[in-house]
Amino acid sequence: MYLPNTFEENRVEVLHELIRTYPLGTLVTLNDDGLQANHIPFEVQREPEPFGTLYAHVARANPVWRELSRNHVLVIFQGPQAYISPSWYRTKKETGMVVPTWNYAVVHAHGHLEPIEDPVWLRAFVEKLTRTHERGRAEPWNISDAPRQYIDKQLNGIVGLKLTIRRLVGKWKLSQNRPAQDRESVIGALLAQGTESSRAMAEAMEKVHNGIE
Repeated sequence: MYLPNTFEENRVEVLHELIRTYPLGTLVTLNDDGLQANHIPFEVQREPEPFGTLYAHVARANPVWRELSRNHVLVIFQGPQAYISPSWYRTKKETGMVVPTWNYAVVHAHGHLEPIEDPVWLRAFVEKLTRTHERGRAEPWNISDAPRQYIDKQLNGIVGLKLTIRRLVGKWKLSQNRPAQDRESVIGALLAQGTESSRAMAEAMEKVHNGIE
């Protein structure tokens, strides 16, 4: 990934927070047919230092878990993103020398994956993953809501994945290369758009430019 120093984010706690907020990762692997991409929700844990561990599961029918020992793998997590119109820059009125761009925040996690077939671990992981994503709902679903035989059958159809992260790279392209007045006007324009994605980008920009992240 092209990564100018201006946009580099290397604080592990910040990178982990993006993964927790946007857990659907793109797992990129290589087999005899070339590059493969699988879209999988992951959970990140802080240990071991310095970068932590990613956990997930896939269908047993998915060949990716049988090919994990072949090569280094990459997981990409996409955070907030938004098109940035040059008409939003105050600089446009002064010089006219502005062009469109795209703001985004991403995390790349590198390492080697290994499969986990232990049924006890799988059940505990699925229960934990379910609690995480059902939290805050009026009527949260629990794995115990379904018949045990049904759950056992479903668990037999999946395989766990563990990635001990060897390299963790973050790119926060949030108008850091623009003058303060342009950043302020972009944040205002994004908030005015009022979409979920534009608000998320505005909030991310505010954190960076106010020194919170």
